[in-house]
Amino acid sequence: MTAVSRDDDGSRARHVDCLAGGRLHRLAYREWGDPANPRVVVCVHALTRNSRDFGPLARALAPRWRVVAPDMPGRGASERLADPMLYQVPTYVADAVTLLARLDVEEVAWVGVSLGALMGMAIGAMDRTPIRRMVVSDAGPVLARPALERIAGYVGVATSFPTHDAAFAAVRAISEPFGPHSDAEWKFLVDNVLVRREDGTWTLHYDPAIAIPFREGLKLPGDVDLWSLWDAIRAPTLVLRGERSDLLAADTARAMTERGPKAELVTLPGVGHAPTLVPVEQIELVREFLERA
Repeated sequence: MTAVSRDDDGSRARHVDCLAGGRLHRLAYREWGDPANPRVVVCVHALTRNSRDFGPLARALAPRWRVVAPDMPGRGASERLADPMLYQVPTYVADAVTLLARLDVEEVAWVGVSLGALMGMAIGAMDRTPIRRMVVSDAGPVLARPALERIAGYVGVATSFPTHDAAFAAVRAISEPFGPHSDAEWKFLVDNVLVRREDGTWTLHYDPAIAIPFREGLKLPGDVDLWSLWDAIRAPTLVLRGERSDLLAADTARAMTERGPKAELVTLPGVGHAPTLVPVEQIELVREFLERA
C-alpha cells in the first residue's frame, strides 16, 4: 500500500492490489474518520461514477463511523483492466471482498448506489456475509430493460470534449435523472467525473471499455431478474427509490418490502435514477438508518 495522502475533501487516499483474470490491478479507495474505529461503512458508487461522490455523506458520518469508498476498476484513481470483459459484477464483488479483508473488520454497513447497490445485494446474499446493515439506492431484484438500454446509449460513447463548458453541459444533461440539486451540488457532481488532459481537452474519469460487457449483457432478452439474491438477504435494509426511476419499478420496490430482508422503502419525489446521496435530506435518511443500529 502506498503512503497515505490526504485529499481536498478530507479523505485519506489508499489502495489495495486485487486479482482478476490472472493479473493484479490496483484498487484505489478513500477513507474518512478514525482508521481505528471498528464501526465501518463501505460506500460504493454507480456505474460511471467514483468515490468522490460520497464526500458529503462521509463527512456527515465520519464523527461516528470509519467511512470507506472505493473506485471500482477502470474508474477514478483505480487501474484499468486489460480485459474489458472483466468489468462485471463478479470482478467488482471479488475486489470488494479483498478490500474488506484489508480493512480488518468482521462486519460493515454497506451503502450502494445503483451498481454499488447490486454489489451489496450480491455480498449480502452470501453465507457468512459481513454486511450487517445496507442502504440500496435505486436498484433491486428486477432491472428494467428500457433503463439498461438508456444507460447503454451513453456509457463510453462521448468521453472527450474540447472545453470544460462542453464537458460540463454533456454530463449535466446525462445526469438529469438524478433529480433536483442546487447549483453547488451539480457543480460538485459534474466536476467529480471530469479530467483535464495535458492538451487542454477534457475527458471522463472512467475507461470507456466498461461499456463493452454492459452492452453484451443486453443481448439477452427481457429484464434482469435477481430475486434469488434478494430473497437470501437478511440484514436490515433501506431502499431509496427515485419516484421517476426507470430502473427500479414501483411494484418491484413494494415487493422488496415483503420479501428477503423486508426492506424499508423511501420514495424520493422528483428524483429518477438514481438518488445521489448528496442532498442533505438524502444524507439524513442514510445517517438515521445507520445510527438506528
